[in-house]
Amino acid sequence: MSPSALIWLQFLVCTALIAVAGSRLSRYGDIIADKTGLGGTWVGLMLLATVTSLPELVTGLSAVTVARAPDIALGDALGSCVFNLVIITMLDFLRRDESVFTHASQGHILSAGFGVILIGIVGFNVLLAGNRVSPALGHVGVYTPVILLLYAVAMRSVFRYERAQLKEAVEQHADRYPGITRRQAYARYALAALVVVAAGVWLPFVGVALARVMGWEQTFVGTLFVAFATSVPEIVVTVSALKLGAIDMAIANLLGSNLFDIAIVAVDDLAFLPGPLLAQVSPLHAVSALSAIMMSGVVIVGLMFRPRQRLVRGLGWAGLVLLTIYLLNTFILYLHG
Repeated sequence: MSPSALIWLQFLVCTALIAVAGSRLSRYGDIIADKTGLGGTWVGLMLLATVTSLPELVTGLSAVTVARAPDIALGDALGSCVFNLVIITMLDFLRRDESVFTHASQGHILSAGFGVILIGIVGFNVLLAGNRVSPALGHVGVYTPVILLLYAVAMRSVFRYERAQLKEAVEQHADRYPGITRRQAYARYALAALVVVAAGVWLPFVGVALARVMGWEQTFVGTLFVAFATSVPEIVVTVSALKLGAIDMAIANLLGSNLFDIAIVAVDDLAFLPGPLLAQVSPLHAVSALSAIMMSGVVIVGLMFRPRQRLVRGLGWAGLVLLTIYLLNTFILYLHG
């Protein structure tokens, strides 16, 4: 077997493992939400989003420590944010009866809003660094503690919102999974999570090997190819959650992954000893940051306006705008990368 065929085989094996384990992850995440009363939004935001974003964390750390490739690290994080948001278009297409925005909780506006702030901080500092302005605390950018603090505030705010919304509902709630105990749900969730993490950690390295053969620039590779590879867990888990009817869990997984991905930028900055991470990357990353901010804004408007009308092939205007921004971002990166 040729080396290229072996790499493609590894890619297919990784994807298959993630597909099977990801569907189980969604099911047991829904069971945990049901039995604990935490709510689909909170479980999707914390449990699913954290697990499915671990490949980005491992890839980013290895990129800034072993490979010394800061553009790969930042491109992976921002590219994953953009890709996660375009997955909502996929959900909108798969849900044939009505738009996902008509049934999703408006509580997602809270996490989407925090996403705008966090992604904006990264984009702002990328542009500042492009003009040789990069305030730092030692080898760490000033933005890093701000990002970590805001991430903690976002998690606490969403948890408090969910708890207030579900307090009354839990008291009148009937158990939908009487055949599975809470302990069994946690154990099976952990097992599925281990498979997703193991395959997801392996997958980015396979993606980098394939991309190296193509001879593309690091910014382009990190934002598109590696970001797609590390976002496979989000695709599988989110679509599986949608099939279960857990729309809030599906959307919360995507928006929560974006929050976690920006927190990863701060972690990468701590591990990048040569200096502030955003001071040594291409200014082109600002395009991805602005694209992610615009797409987050579309999601917020869609959750508020709740569009019902379908326009093209089962897609509403919100899904079409998300797809358009994603394709525009891809085209600009392709031209320059």
